[in-house]
Amino acid sequence: MPIFAQSTERSLRVSRPVLAPAAVPADPSIFTPKLTRQSSTRRQPAVEPAFAGIEARPFLKWAGGKRQLLPQLLSRVPGAFRRYHEPFVGGGALFFALQARQQLPQGARLSDINPELVNAYQVVRDRVETLIVLLGAFRNEEDFYYEIRAQDPQTLDPVQRAARLLYLNRTCFNGLFRENRDGRFNVPFGRYRNLQILRENDLRAASRALRGICIEQSSFDALADCVEPGDFVYFDPPYAPLSRTASFTSYSRGGFDDEAQRRLGALVRALSARGVHVLLSNSSAPLIFDIYDHPEHLVEQVLASRAINSRADRRGKVHEVLVAAGPHVDSLRRRQASQPLSLSA
Repeated sequence: MPIFAQSTERSLRVSRPVLAPAAVPADPSIFTPKLTRQSSTRRQPAVEPAFAGIEARPFLKWAGGKRQLLPQLLSRVPGAFRRYHEPFVGGGALFFALQARQQLPQGARLSDINPELVNAYQVVRDRVETLIVLLGAFRNEEDFYYEIRAQDPQTLDPVQRAARLLYLNRTCFNGLFRENRDGRFNVPFGRYRNLQILRENDLRAASRALRGICIEQSSFDALADCVEPGDFVYFDPPYAPLSRTASFTSYSRGGFDDEAQRRLGALVRALSARGVHVLLSNSSAPLIFDIYDHPEHLVEQVLASRAINSRADRRGKVHEVLVAAGPHVDSLRRRQASQPLSLSA
């Protein structure tokens, strides 16, 4: 029997009406407290003020997340652009930063090939209150973790799938998303003490930032048919490995090999030629310098903090590459000549 519907001693603290697959409602208003005789005389405070002052930020830890690199990225964002696109959305750090600065007046399209990640974004956008109720029943316990991990996402509804991903992401080792060849999440338990699984107001702030945003599951190749001149695209693909043992490109089945990196490079050149502003981040592997060695590209090395590594002594500052292409490159070069852009986190 799926853990979401279990009534064993281990899951007695989990509310069956909330977690049973058929009982998770589409309308989160079912969880609104009913007025009693005592409370009906006073209007209950709205939820909005509790998180109105919270700036939206990534609600997932993600390998290669860009919160530490935001100063360098923001200094290279075009001064004006139409629609924003992020086809490897991951944690979405740049999107949330631009949204907080009200720099997305014409909206955005966020996409990724990872179906679990895309579903989580859609649920946070559309059904955040139901998600909060569900996550509130989850526990930071090793046995519980492995039961949740063993669940097949395809047997769960969208809110349950999102709750499962957020829970595993918070409690697994180093916040990694890694699947085996069968598409099964296989990261071990993280053993974190005093872990806060649910940050409900952070989720509400993220939901507010995602309102009206297009969120789709698609490959980066599909972007060629979605952009218009004047749009801004930020590519943050799985990084090219600096060595064979450093590879972490299989964030989903199929991975992201050298051929995919070269296809992406060809797309960057094609979009630039169409008048699209492009910014890309990647590792400082020789392959990346080879792909983006083009007179119309601005290629720079920056120092970034690496937070995810199986060995603590290999975390710290590393060189990464930022590539700018398209109409805003000339302005970046002029600014660079007069006032150097930010090169370190």
